[in-house]
Amino acid sequence: MTAALQPPLPSHPLLRLRLVPHGPIPHRIDGAWWPRSYDLTAELPQLLAGLPRAWGHISSVTVNGTVWAPSPGRMLVVNQVVRLRRTTAVNAPHTICLLAPGRGRWDLLVVPPDTPEAVAEPLMAAVVDEVSTATGHAQPV
Repeated sequence: MTAALQPPLPSHPLLRLRLVPHGPIPHRIDGAWWPRSYDLTAELPQLLAGLPRAWGHISSVTVNGTVWAPSPGRMLVVNQVVRLRRTTAVNAPHTICLLAPGRGRWDLLVVPPDTPEAVAEPLMAAVVDEVSTATGHAQPV
């Protein structure tokens, strides 16, 4: 009797996220996120799972409604309800706002999913470096 080979388990793609180091001064942009699609129901669980625990439970997420695919007003992520809000604000078409009651608000620059890696990676690093340098929280080299 021979053992049947089982296909390898699907691997989860790595979260493409860069965050500004935590410091006493709030930032206008707290990092950069490069999702693989504009489908919040597919992308949001991985993003929220990859955030620092100190950020607490994200209960509300706001995105630009003209950019992201339609989604329900709420979704269950890791056994907790997250309210999904859409805005058409022209001042922040490529950002996502994350709210955690009693903990804070974080705004991430969203790099469009179809951006080539050669452009997206340096852009994400530049966002984090620029904010870190402007607030005096640059990472040591």
